[in-house]
Amino acid sequence: MAERSFRAEVEDLRLGAGATFTGEGILALTKALLENGVGYVGGYQGAPISHLMDVLADAQDLLAELGVRFEANANEAAAAAMLAASVHYPIRGAVTFKGPVGVNVASDALANLSSSGVTGGALIILGEDYGEGSSIMQERSHAFAMKSQFWLLDPRPNLPSIVRAVDHGFALSEASNSPVMLMVRIRSCHVTGTFTTRDNRRPTLSVREALSAPRSDFARVVLPPMSYVHEQDKVRNRWPAAERYVLDHKLNERFGPQQAPVGIVVQGGMYNGVVRALQRLGLADIYGETQVPLYVLNVTYPLVSSEFLDFAQGKQSLLVVEEGQPEFIEQTLSTFLYRAQGTVRLHGKDMLPMAGEYTGQVLLDGVTAFLKQAAPHLLPAQVRAPNRDAPQIPDLSKTVPVRPPGFCTGCPERPIFAALKLVQKDLGQHQISADIGCHLFGALPPFEVGGATMGYGLGPAANGAFDGGGERRPISIIGDGGFWHNGLSSSFSNMVFNKSDGLAVVVDNYYSAATGGQDVMSSRAENATKATKNPISGAVKGIGIRWVREITNTYDVGHLRDVLREALTTNAPGPKVIVASSECMLNRQRREKPLRQQAIRDGRRVEAPRFGVDEAICTGDHACIRLSGCPSLSLKRLDDPLRDDPVASIDQSCVGCGNCGEVADAAVLCPSFYRADVVHNPTPWERRRAAFRARVIGWLQARRQARRLDFGGAA
Repeated sequence: MAERSFRAEVEDLRLGAGATFTGEGILALTKALLENGVGYVGGYQGAPISHLMDVLADAQDLLAELGVRFEANANEAAAAAMLAASVHYPIRGAVTFKGPVGVNVASDALANLSSSGVTGGALIILGEDYGEGSSIMQERSHAFAMKSQFWLLDPRPNLPSIVRAVDHGFALSEASNSPVMLMVRIRSCHVTGTFTTRDNRRPTLSVREALSAPRSDFARVVLPPMSYVHEQDKVRNRWPAAERYVLDHKLNERFGPQQAPVGIVVQGGMYNGVVRALQRLGLADIYGETQVPLYVLNVTYPLVSSEFLDFAQGKQSLLVVEEGQPEFIEQTLSTFLYRAQGTVRLHGKDMLPMAGEYTGQVLLDGVTAFLKQAAPHLLPAQVRAPNRDAPQIPDLSKTVPVRPPGFCTGCPERPIFAALKLVQKDLGQHQISADIGCHLFGALPPFEVGGATMGYGLGPAANGAFDGGGERRPISIIGDGGFWHNGLSSSFSNMVFNKSDGLAVVVDNYYSAATGGQDVMSSRAENATKATKNPISGAVKGIGIRWVREITNTYDVGHLRDVLREALTTNAPGPKVIVASSECMLNRQRREKPLRQQAIRDGRRVEAPRFGVDEAICTGDHACIRLSGCPSLSLKRLDDPLRDDPVASIDQSCVGCGNCGEVADAAVLCPSFYRADVVHNPTPWERRRAAFRARVIGWLQARRQARRLDFGGAA
């Protein structure tokens, strides 16, 4: 189950011409696709566009009514390959995935697509994940657009601009016979607003209709000599056609006065931040009316020299606001000025940081520095003051504790790493490679298991160099999402083909949990439109792996430890695979908690397990915390003056998974953990029994208290 359902919001996708749509960017994108006659949509979930895939999954009834094919692809390469339908047929198609890692995975298909060119509009919606909110390496998709000549749209982060970008994205693709990338940043995906809707359109030619009249054109196959023709076609025909479309339809925008000594060139996605910086300087209002001319690049590739030079006309200095590095846009604009023998001074990375996210304060500092040098008269007097001190930002590093990411409370992956840590204590440290997914948190304290990760599904392949029969077997960790994304075809086939002797642990939590809880091939849920319940163990056995062990309860730390030790010490040849399965606790709670709360409201009897620590028995060793790391397991100081060290304590966020007790038992730590079943709406017999127990316990406590020495009244 996905982390969020869009069933209610999907109804708004049916709005017709003239209605007002209210929602977030992801929903606006979906509505825009339907309004523009898209014929097929595919993609792979990943921040910040996971919700787009979830919306499409929830809207399948509407898609079917319009004759739109939707496919949740196994990975980004499979999604990009779908766009082959737009190569030979005038069908509009769109795919979506996280950029730039999605672009990296899909690069082979995308490069072929760009070379052959398209007949129908082909749109790649990229969730650009950059800056402090990013979970990936800090790279930009811009370089791939330049390398393969995809036209790159970066619309202003508001709903009308995003919807307009989808409309023109398809049209630009068809006008230039080239695929188009539509980049939506994190803020664009989740910005809320309104726009006026149009009627949804059935595709002019559906994929079903195309099957009745198949087409092919050898001239579009990427093989010599046609691949050489494709390269020339890009430069002589497609590129000029794209520039004409950008100019004719005014895709880039200009704001502010026509004549001024300075101006700012800004990526569309950075527009809001720049206007906010100008507003803080008193040079713009909340509606975007600015005293400094802005040239907003809703199309960041290709850049049109004539349009830029027209904006630069009569200005002495320009500032280029381009987030990330290298400074592709700034370099191109510099070339335009040089070739035109322009005298305008171009600033960019000399005023703004070369790398890193352009936050509000960063943009304010950069714009202020530019205006102080180029047009100080525009700034308020207090800002122009040469000795003006910038506001001090307090250093909170010593006040706010470091909070690294970690497993959720009750996560079934936590005991896997506890067991592995116990095994390494006995057998010694092993070479361990990691993979993309929740299980990557095992590399952090308290487990510190696993190292570098080289890509989604490539955990076992990353250990290929160490799999040569050393003193200890290499271990690799991979999740079920990574297994089906790329792991089976790359990592596990690689292990079989090269007769690996290593161990691969497949962490199976029933979902692609790291991307939002979407179903995968091995999910246990019933899915009306997808094939689930395909066991991972069957897949690895099918490619020739013989030593396979399945664990169906990862919370049994002792059993996990024993199976891991067997895998690392057995004399059996070939790859070893352990499939460790338990349902993602977050998804389980999403499903069970509402049902439990409803049952309690209905007056039905409900038992909820809770765990605790007996303060009188706990020694304060804290080894349980070092082997668990659960957020619900913390420390508590006692009032007893003879107990200096804090004891372990379990707070109210406990979900009753039992991991802490299992770890304590497997590591032979202490018997201080206990389980208590909280009973809601107990039966009359349970109430009487509880009352009787309370009276007996109260009597025993009173008797013990009476026998204690009391020095309270001593003189």
